[in-house]
Amino acid sequence: MNFNSFSFHPQISAGISAAGYSDPTPIQIRTIPPILDGRDVVGLAQTGTGKTAAFVLPILQNLLQGPRGRVRALILSPTRELAEQTHTAITRLGRSTGLRSQTIYGGVNIQPQIKGIKAGAEIAVACPGRLLDMMGQHAISLKNVEILVLDEADRMFDMGFLPAIRRILASLPTSRQTLLFSATMPKEIRLLANDFLHNPVTVELGVSVPVETVSHAIYPVEQTQKVELLLALLYKTGRERVLIFTRTKHRAKKLAAQLIKAGLPATSLQGNLSQSQRQNAMDSFRNGKAKILVA
Repeated sequence: MNFNSFSFHPQISAGISAAGYSDPTPIQIRTIPPILDGRDVVGLAQTGTGKTAAFVLPILQNLLQGPRGRVRALILSPTRELAEQTHTAITRLGRSTGLRSQTIYGGVNIQPQIKGIKAGAEIAVACPGRLLDMMGQHAISLKNVEILVLDEADRMFDMGFLPAIRRILASLPTSRQTLLFSATMPKEIRLLANDFLHNPVTVELGVSVPVETVSHAIYPVEQTQKVELLLALLYKTGRERVLIFTRTKHRAKKLAAQLIKAGLPATSLQGNLSQSQRQNAMDSFRNGKAKILVA
């Protein structure tokens, strides 16, 4: 099966080809058809399975018809980084459609975001807190929203966004399509789905199984030897990009400094950074300037 099977508009097919996509992933194969049909969907799949394109492509297809210059699709994201990643996917896949996307998140000046919405963006990719701020300022209208996406819903719950999400959902038109994507399905997310989704199609793919493209290994090691072991492992990886997770922000900053001192191209991503510093860290990791990201 390839993307031609979905009969996307030629403008969207052009974006798919330009992005280098060939064969759809399992989550895309099973969720794109019901989304195109206007059904509510619950997609249970991990990060790295292609779920972003699974909802972005049918959103672009459905928004090609109808009015422009107003927010018709709302995507709620738990973090600024995921919002930017989704916005980038929309821009890349929708490059030939003329549809516009605007990110909405805190930590940066709100005025350019308000300006982008006022300029007529059809898709808003938002973190709940900043979106509520804009709603309180009457800087965004959600009365024309036709499609809502709750992306990584379990993470939004973990971060305490559930009350904010319920407030946002209560302000949306009831006659809309709602898509919920989550790696896990805790009770609170199930209740949210029951309250706000209408007879959804549920697609569940390997929820409890680690992503198959990642190999796993455990290294028991004394605390005092962790950095020494990590350096040995990093020297073995050569030119590959590496993502390292730490328990605390302080540890991420300290470890990145230790790696840089050891001559490795590293950077850190943690909550004490400003948004511009976070963006610089992500950009340097993406473009290969920093091969190691400590987060």
